[in-house]
Amino acid sequence: MQTHHFAAFGLVASLLAFGHVAPASARTCAISAHTAQMFAAVTLAAQADQAKSVKVMTADSFTPLLNGKDLSGWVNVNTSPTTWSAKNGEIFCTGVPTGVLRTEKSYRNFVLELEWMHESPTGNAGLFIWSDPITAKGQPFTRSVEVQIMLGDEYHEDGKLIYTSQGDIFSIHGATMKPDRPHPAGWARCLPSENRTKGAGEWNHYRVTAIDGTIKLAINGKEVSGAFDVNPREGFICLESEGSPVHFRNIRIQELPAGEPLAPDAKCMEDQGFRSIFTGSLQGWREQTDLAGHWKVDDWKLTYDGRGETLWSLKSYANFELIADWRWSGTSHKAKVPVVRKDGTTPVGSDGKPETVEIDEFGDSGIFLRGNDKSQVNIWSWPIGSGEVYGYRTDPSQTAQVRAGVTPSENADAPPGKWNRMKIKMQGDRLTVVLNGKTVLDNARLPGVPADGPIALQHHGAPIEFANIYMRELPPS
Repeated sequence: MQTHHFAAFGLVASLLAFGHVAPASARTCAISAHTAQMFAAVTLAAQADQAKSVKVMTADSFTPLLNGKDLSGWVNVNTSPTTWSAKNGEIFCTGVPTGVLRTEKSYRNFVLELEWMHESPTGNAGLFIWSDPITAKGQPFTRSVEVQIMLGDEYHEDGKLIYTSQGDIFSIHGATMKPDRPHPAGWARCLPSENRTKGAGEWNHYRVTAIDGTIKLAINGKEVSGAFDVNPREGFICLESEGSPVHFRNIRIQELPAGEPLAPDAKCMEDQGFRSIFTGSLQGWREQTDLAGHWKVDDWKLTYDGRGETLWSLKSYANFELIADWRWSGTSHKAKVPVVRKDGTTPVGSDGKPETVEIDEFGDSGIFLRGNDKSQVNIWSWPIGSGEVYGYRTDPSQTAQVRAGVTPSENADAPPGKWNRMKIKMQGDRLTVVLNGKTVLDNARLPGVPADGPIALQHHGAPIEFANIYMRELPPS
């Protein structure tokens, strides 16, 4: 419990505890009217009665985010089950693999306090504010604003300070913000006003005030960095794993009034129940014993050299939505492939042979659904695009409607070497595939598809990488 000389007691006064109380005119120019009123009220109250001592932000004002015994209230987004643990009143993170642990609940306006300690003099971690519930495409981290938790690193370029390990604030993976002070290189990054961070083996105190798109960070009792015009400005809170052991304790939050309603694009994604089924190891997956070792874990990625066999999940799934990121990691060669019309048919030339087109072939892979290679969502570099179901499109016993339904409506693939995000929904005998935000199969019918079975990442002789594999099981159709 702290004592501060503010005349305004309670919620509004608490917003600036540990912070520097600047004149209202200096603090409100870049923030919303709602936020400005809250800050101005504190300032005027303090000026009216500097001598009166009041107690703000008592222990009763906060809700603990850690019970000291386990990780109740937290979700392991994309790391190993052993990456995070609760012991001795702390959350301990091994730092391996790279990824995040997030709150179950999303927050809008709040004051967050925590303490952290690195074991290494060059330790690296982070605190994410207003985060999405799952990681960004092709990244181990979420769209959010990161409050840096790092030691022993500072970088200059052309005589300019680019980043520090003293409480930088910056937007990542699609989030946006404006720094309180212009960055020397024009980045959306706020460098701290001074160095207040203690070294390895010592506890540091962070206090983050997040209100209506503004973020203020106080380190060990003094505000040093901030941002405004943050988007999104409602979301989850994450702790980051990034290569080195780190300890967190005394994590607590006080929620503040929400203010005006937010536009949909000012909020994070909803938690739809997706949970990772690739968590930094091959636990939960199986290879053929005599061909094992070709699927390898590379930190947060799953890599395949093209010389092994298909990788199967141990668990079977019936109705589900699956998210998987993938990209080609090998080199291309020239190849002739069939021309495929939008109705799934291949035209025949005057010579009576199927028409072909020459392409730069990077590979062939796919995702098997319900243990069945016929119900495979293709991944390849054909002009038709990824997402088709080859086994049904080329089956002459299927109706024209079925064959057209499993043919992609467009080629939505990212350029070779870039990450793709594929979202697959399988319910009953109906399949929908969304690739990089575009629906390429819409409620396609797969007659005779098995009722359930494992999923698989296909071997077809090509190097490929996967990451961010999330599953959400659905009720029966």
